[in-house]
Parts: sequence; structure tokens; C-alpha cells
Amino acid sequence: MEIGIDSFAAILPDPATGALPSATDRMADLLDEVEVADRVGLDVFGIGEHHRAEFLDSAPSIILAAAAARTSRIRLTSAVTILSAADPVRVFQEFATIDLISKGRAELVVGRGSFGEAFPLFGLDTRAYDELFAENLELFLKLGETSHPTWQGQFRPALNGQGVFPRPHQPRLPVWVGVGGSPQSFARAGTLGLPLMVAIIGGTFDRFRPAVDYYREAGAEAGHDAGKLKVGIHAMGFVGETDAAARDAFFPGWAHLTGKVGRERGWSPPTRAQFDDMAGPEGAFLVGSPETVAAKMLRASETLGGVSRITFQMSTASLETAAMKRSIELLGTEVAPMVRERLRTG
Repeated sequence: MEIGIDSFAAILPDPATGALPSATDRMADLLDEVEVADRVGLDVFGIGEHHRAEFLDSAPSIILAAAAARTSRIRLTSAVTILSAADPVRVFQEFATIDLISKGRAELVVGRGSFGEAFPLFGLDTRAYDELFAENLELFLKLGETSHPTWQGQFRPALNGQGVFPRPHQPRLPVWVGVGGSPQSFARAGTLGLPLMVAIIGGTFDRFRPAVDYYREAGAEAGHDAGKLKVGIHAMGFVGETDAAARDAFFPGWAHLTGKVGRERGWSPPTRAQFDDMAGPEGAFLVGSPETVAAKMLRASETLGGVSRITFQMSTASLETAAMKRSIELLGTEVAPMVRERLRTG
């Protein structure tokens, strides 16, 4: 199992004063976090894409390029690239460049995004949300096959053999499909034979088992080898010295962001009781001591029929800079070895 971190580069106000930290300082901290993850042996670090004031990740490829120059082994991925609202040619060029800088460590998780700001920002029709994604994914995969593609679609001008450069260091840029709850998205990833990254940001892991099974069934029906149909989990996660310390470090930022998004969407305000329930034995938050988190990761993998990758969405804890870096260290030096040993020995 690959283990890593996803960050949205959240910039959160001080809960006592309401003051925001410097965006420059937050970005410096984020790059330090990637370096720590690389040093302690984690497998992957992902940067999300949002176009909102509370996140600094509107240009994830630039952050990943900076991270590539400061690391040596960790894989660097988007989490996710909003491919519905992007030019696939430009995305390919950007990630091929990251792949060259990192000497073959770049990959992408592509999706439609959970917020809609990118569509009006770039002059796109939200009603074409799914059609844009399907067409852009088709083109992006085509770009991986040839440097001079011939292609025609509905939304973008045709390509008639123009060269698309640079080419990546790897023979093909790895592409995962990021999904939330739409069965059609699970089936599409399976039919294409692409690995699946499931965003599980609340509730329980078992409620996603039918959709994951649907993905595997769609892949089998399309003739893809089961070994290609990898499943990953993107989940809220944080590691502390104790369960209580981890929860106390993670809760304030989580409550702030969840409350803000909830007000926009008409949700009830989040409570500590709800948070503690999701961080408990049956909930989908991987928050706790190393032993607690390792055990929960293994249960999640078993529940979903085997998981190839788990990435922790930690960035809502960014108020606690020292705790954040310590959490990354604990994930790499204590949690990951426990999980790998238990998987190895059965």
C-alpha cells in the first residue's frame, strides 16, 4: 500500500484573533511539509486545485514543480486537477515538465472538482460539467499516446498533427480518476481501465463498497486486467502522539472550513460530537495515535476489498505548523511501517 498526503494549501485564521497568516509564509510551510514527507519515506504528496480565498492551490502545477526541485524520491501528484475546466494540452505540458524536473515522479488525479468556481472563472458552462470532463479526459489520454495527435471534439479546437511538447520522462504519465459519489464516475474509470481515487471525507468507508465493486465490475467487463484496477482513498487524516492530541490539533481548522462551506450549501454547523464520531472506530476520519490510525487504515482497505493507496487530507490542521510536521513524521516513521508489516505478514 502506498501512503501519502494531499494538501489544499489551506490558509486559516487564528481562532482567537481571526488574523490570517501570511500567504508567503503558508506557502513556505507547505514546501517544508513536502520535504518532510520525502525525508520520512512517504510515497506520494498531492496538491489540490481550488479557486477560493481560503486555499492557495489555484496553480498546483507550479507548487508541484517547486516541490520537485526540493525532493528526491516522493511521487508528486495533483489532488485533483479540475480537468473539466482546463485545456488538456496545457495540463499535459505542465505535468510533463514536472516529470522532467522530478526525473519521473509526476502523476495526476483528474476529476470534476467539488466546487464550481472554476467554470465561471474560465468562461465555461456549468451545464456541460460532465461532457467537458469526458471529452478532456479522452484528449488527455490521447496526448499520452502520441506527440502529434489527430483529434476532434465538441468544446476545443481540433488537433491535426500539431506537436505537443515536452514529452515526459516516464513513458506515460500515470493518471488516476478522482471520484466522489457518482456511480457513473466509478463506472467510467473502470471502463477506461484507470486507477480510482475515492474522496471519502465523511461518513463511513463501507458505504463506498458497492460503488468500488461497480468500478471493478465495469473494468472487468471492458476486458481490463484486475491488477490495473487500483483503488485509492483520499480521506481526512492526522496523526498525533495520542488520540486526544490528534483530534485537538485537527478539529479547529476542520470546523472552520466545514462550517464555511456548510453555510454556503445550507448545512447545519459542524459540532465536536460529529467530528469525534467520524474520528471514532466506525467513522471515516483517520485521526488518532499511530496505532489507531494504522489499524483504521487496514480496516478501510479490507472493507473496500483491497486498497493500493491512502492519502491523508491534513491541510485543515495548518494552524498547528509544528504539529503538522510532526504528524507527517509520525505517518512516515511509525504508521507506514506498521501498516506495511501487517500487510506483509497477513
